Parts: sequence; structure tokens; C-alpha cells
Amino acid sequence: MKLQSIAVLCACAVALDAYAATNGGNISAPVDSAMRLSEVTVTAIKQSADLSLMPLATTTMPQAQIEQLGVAGLHGVSEIAPNFYIPQYGSRMTSSIYVRGLGARMDQPAVGLSVDNVPILNKDNYDFNLADIERIEVLRGPQTTLYGRNTMAGQINIYTLSPMRYQGSRVSARVGNGPEATLTLSHYAKFSPKLGMAFSGYFNFSSGFYRNLYNDYKTGTEKSLQLRWRTEWRPSTSLKVSNVAAFNLNRNGGYPYEYMPEGRYSETGVVNYNDTCFYRRNSFTDGLTVHWVRPNFTLSSITSVQYIDDNMTLDQDFTPLRYFTLTQRRHEWALTQDLVIKGVKDAYHWLVGAFAFYKHASMWAPVTFKEDGISTLITGKVNNLPGVPVRMNWLDDSFVLGSDFSLPTHGVALYHESALDLGAFNIAVGGRLDYEMVRMRYHNEYDTGFGMSLHINNMVRPLGNYELQYDNTGKLHQHFLEFMPKFTVSYELPMESKSDVYATVSKGYKSGGYNTQMFSEFLQQEMMSQIRSNIPASMQGFMPGASEYSVDRYVTYKPETSWNYEVGAHVRCADGRVHTDLALFYIDCRNQQLTIFPDGNTTGRVTTNAGKTRSFGAEVQIRCNPNEHWSTALSYGYTNAKFKSFSDGKHSYDGNYVPYAPQHTLFGSVTYSLTLPKNWALDFNTNLRGVGRIQWNEENSLSQPFYALLGLNVTASHGWIELQAWTENLTATRYHTFYFESIGNQFVQRGRPCTVGGTIRLNF
Repeated sequence: MKLQSIAVLCACAVALDAYAATNGGNISAPVDSAMRLSEVTVTAIKQSADLSLMPLATTTMPQAQIEQLGVAGLHGVSEIAPNFYIPQYGSRMTSSIYVRGLGARMDQPAVGLSVDNVPILNKDNYDFNLADIERIEVLRGPQTTLYGRNTMAGQINIYTLSPMRYQGSRVSARVGNGPEATLTLSHYAKFSPKLGMAFSGYFNFSSGFYRNLYNDYKTGTEKSLQLRWRTEWRPSTSLKVSNVAAFNLNRNGGYPYEYMPEGRYSETGVVNYNDTCFYRRNSFTDGLTVHWVRPNFTLSSITSVQYIDDNMTLDQDFTPLRYFTLTQRRHEWALTQDLVIKGVKDAYHWLVGAFAFYKHASMWAPVTFKEDGISTLITGKVNNLPGVPVRMNWLDDSFVLGSDFSLPTHGVALYHESALDLGAFNIAVGGRLDYEMVRMRYHNEYDTGFGMSLHINNMVRPLGNYELQYDNTGKLHQHFLEFMPKFTVSYELPMESKSDVYATVSKGYKSGGYNTQMFSEFLQQEMMSQIRSNIPASMQGFMPGASEYSVDRYVTYKPETSWNYEVGAHVRCADGRVHTDLALFYIDCRNQQLTIFPDGNTTGRVTTNAGKTRSFGAEVQIRCNPNEHWSTALSYGYTNAKFKSFSDGKHSYDGNYVPYAPQHTLFGSVTYSLTLPKNWALDFNTNLRGVGRIQWNEENSLSQPFYALLGLNVTASHGWIELQAWTENLTATRYHTFYFESIGNQFVQRGRPCTVGGTIRLNF
């Protein structure tokens, strides 16, 4: 029993509940079930293992669907779940997820992510690939009661294979045009009824699809590697221990950002920039989970250690000119601890939990100004003054606006949920009290200089050289305290197959923070002030003044909160062959966090709070398996997200659509399966993904219309071998996934063209 007490006190918990092959979104059932896990079980600590009858909107992707569609990470889930969209950003640095009109381009996520019950704290670490995914769950709507901060739009749970449920070796290779290639290797061993271990490796290479006209190099290149080791130990029938350690390495080169002349889409738009762009990330996560079963309750604990080391460098102007580059180097480590106690007494179900975390990030983020940036953004403002005979010249070919930060954050939370079965009715009440403290220490500096000269007729008279120096350090801190209640009622319909209707009222919450990118703008304004103080007094009236920026106003942003109202239904009919999920929602959001370009800004984006927004919409999912040969899936989501009250100080955007949140998402899939002689099986699948319209800015002056991508795949399987031919975006639809501004220019990222390839899987 010593081991039990250590495990409980130290942390980590996992409940290994049987999951009886939930078909949520299943496309086809594999013929060789022994090789493809016909009986799937997953870890489920905070909710039921079967989400299909829980009073919330969910989408479940089982292993068969994941492998059929070639899903290896979160991007593969986009559009399959209704009102769930993840745009491609050119690199894996950030993973912006938009659900029901809520999302975030920078800083705090609106959707949480856990892998094998370990919460991933930084959304910059969401975008990675995994081998042997057993199940993906997408929970839409606020999940703050059970999952905490930054889950106001939803929660994603990913589960991987366990050596206690599957034994053997798995090998797969996927190749496609580009070229791109993926290789996965894994081995699962059960040494005894009490001990199992597994190792898996994932390697991906892509050369990108579009070239940079400036140097003829491919953009969007990538190399990634993941290694994962899993240990499962069951010393007794009441104690289960699991440890999963994962290492990720990612290298991105160049971004396919296409210039938009005069802010308009161009059929001949090109990628054309001179400075090197890349993103590199190394990350490590280790999660220990413990599940202790007692006669009257279960105790689960999850402990994790997380580390990120990444480096991003951008040609921030994305033109052939030498304006400036942005670098962001970061080291971040974090500790998390979650304790959950669950119990049942007759018709009463209860859950009590406590969560704590600490993370510390160190960041170095210099902006390097070069010749064209200096001449256009600084000296040009003086030399182009009409009627002024004085000229400015910079003493350096380039200079650095230096910024470095230390960002420690810690938080604690207590949460509870009670549910009471009253015959066909079920009533659940929950709440979470969340406290968080965010601190920032910043250091800013520059050291450069300029010269002044008088030009009259053909005479040039030097007026002197002037040093520009700045070195400043400061500290900021914020406290956040929030209570997030939730109330749910559901009614089991009098049908042969289990069906229900439900209604939910809940509060969503996303924590506040700091805009680190904004400091480069502060430094520019400080430099302009120093320049004005050094030029002749007679010229100061002609010199454009520096913008007045408040650190408190632009560096700090507030938490985001929402009240969410949802009604829905889960209906099973035709002897369980038809599953229909419906949901209607309304969201009233305060202080929604948006990424904008503030007035006068030249080098960075800033997160700000919109006054009020509202969002309403509907979702439908239908899965039908009429017989052993046919299986279909259809999902559709509609979101109407608009500003109720938002102004940037110059313009009011009341009534406009919220940017980056698609109004429609659509997914359809049809699979036909048949058995051939000599135990061969064939699956024919066609699928369609659609998304849009997406507004790119607050003015709603530019948008991406609705588009749809057609995919086809054919899979042949026999015993331990599976062969697949596939194509994506068969019609070569031209579309864009991302928009941004820089130096007054506008850019978009072009989506992937038509891709074709093949996959082979071996299971020994």
C-alpha cells in the first residue's frame, strides 16, 4: 500500500473505462477487426466514456475514420466537427481554433486540448502529429466547469493506443505529391497482466507547394518528428498507473504569404519576399496518471511536466524590400496537477476536483530595422517634409529594437458537479472557482544614431550627429478571479434506442494577459520622441509627433467571459442504425479578445477586448449505416457572430461580423464496403469539406467566400496489410486560409492545391 499512497500524493490519475466502440462519426467498419481494434476502450476521468448521450454537443472520431481520412493531428478534425475550424497559418507556431464564433489568433486559446488526459497549456504547442490515435473527441460549448480556463469555446480530447488493450507492431508509410512523406513505427508489448509498454515514432517531411519568387525556394517546407513512450502498470485490481512521455521536433521553412495588390485577390498573386523565414520547435511532455478505485468512490490524479523551446524569425514586411525582421525565441516550462474524486450513491452522482498549474516563459523578441525600413518609416518622415531644407541620415545600416520578457503564471481552481437522476429526467449543477496571477518583467533597449545636415542650393552643411539610446526595465502583474456556474437538464425520450433532449446554461471564461509584440511599437515611439528633441527647434513643428501609447492600455488585455444557452437532442432510431445530433445555441460575450493592428502600429499585432459580441447558430450531425455495405455521415454548422458594441476609437463596428469565424461548415462522407475472394476487402469513400464565408477584418471589407474540397480514397485490406490510394482537393479549388496586414500591405495564405498519394499500413 505504500505505492498507492505515493501515487495518490504525487499526482496523476486515470480511469480506464470500457468504451464500447462508439461510432460517433464513424465512416466505415474495418473488415479485419482484430487488426483494427473492434473493441475500443479509452480513458475517461471527467465525463462518461460514451459521449453520445451526454447533455452537450460532441463529435467523436474513432480510429477507423481517423485512418481512413489520414488524420494525424488537430487540422484533420477541422470542418468534420460542425462549427469547428482551424485555419492553416503557414507554420505550426500557433493553432487558432474557432468554434461558434469564438477563437483567438494570439495568446490565450478559446479551446482546450488534452492528450491522454494531460492538458496542453500553450496553444502554440497544439499543432503536432501523433501516431496511433485511438479516438478524438470534440466537445463544443463552454467546458470551463470541468476543464477550466481557456475552454470557453470547447475542449478536445485525444486518446492514443494502450499496450494493455493492443499488442503488436504497426508500420505505416504515406506519400503524396509536393512531395511529402510520412512514416510511423510503433510496438506494443504486454509483459504480464500487470505491465505493458509501448513505443511509437512519427516522422513527416513536406517540401511545400508554392515558391518564393525572390529566391525560387519552396515555401511551407516542413520536417517533424515525434517519439512517444508509454508505460501501463496495474499492481492491483484497484490501482492503475500510466505514464506517457512524448518528444516533438518541428522545423518549418518559409511561409506561403501572397501579396494582395490594392487589397484585392489576384489570380496571379505571388509569394515574393527577401528575408529568411522559419519556425523551429522542440517540446517535451511527460504525464503521469493514477486511478484508485475504492468501494464508495474513485480517486484520479494527473500530473504533467511540459517544456517548449522554439524560435520564430519572420520577414515582417513580406516584400522584396529590406524593411525589418521579427524574431521570437522562447523557453517555457510548466507543471500541472489535477485531482478528481467521483462517487455514486443511488440516483446521485457527484464529482469534486482541484487543479493547479505553474508555468514560466522567457522570451527574447528583437525587431531588426534595415535600410528600406529606416528610409521609409523614419528618415523619410523628415526628408519628405515640404519646404524644409534639413535632411536626416542614419548612422547605421540597421539597428535593433531589443525586447526580452519573463512571464511567470500560476493558478489554482476548485470545481464540483452534482447530477441527480429523476426517472426520465436528469438534473446537473456545477461550478468552478478559478484564480490566476500573471506577471511580466520586461526589458527594452536600443542603441543607434542619426545625423542632420542643411541643404541650400548646392551647399551641404553638417549640423551634427546624435545618439539614440534607451534602456528600460519594468514589471507588471494582474490577478484574475472568476466563478463559472453550469446548469443542465435532460430528458430521456421514450424510444427503443436511447435518445434524449437537453438544455444547458453555462458561463465561459478566458483569462487575460499581456501583448509582448506591442513593445516594439513603444520603442519606435520613444525613438521618435528622442529624434524630435534633438532636431532644431525650428523643425519640430514640421516633424510628425510620436503617438501617445499607454502601456496599461495596449500591453494589458482583460479576461473574456460569456453566457451560453444551448438546447439539443440525441436521437437514435432504426435499431440504432441512424444517429442524429441536433443543437441550437446563443452566446452573449463580453470583452471578446481580438487581434488587431492599432493606430500607428508598424511592427506588431495587439490583442484587444471588443465591447460586446453575440453569436447564435445551429448544428446537425447524422450518421447512418443502413446495412453492412453502406455508411454515411453528414454534419453542418451555422454561426452568426456579430459585434454588438465595438469601436477602435475611430470607427464603430457594431453589427459587423466577427473576423475569422466561418459562417458555415460542412462535412459529408459516403463509404461503400464489399468483401472480395480470398478474404480481401475494399472500401470506397468520397468526402466533402466546406467552410465559409470568413470575414478577414473588422470592417468586413474583405472575406473568403464559401468553398468546398472534394476527397476520394480507396482502401484494400487483407489480414495484416492495408493499401490505400487517396486524393484531396480533387477539383483544385483555389482558396485562402489566413489574412494579415503589414506596413500598410495586405497578404493572404493560399490553401493547399490538389494532392494525390498512397498509404500502406502493416499490422503484425
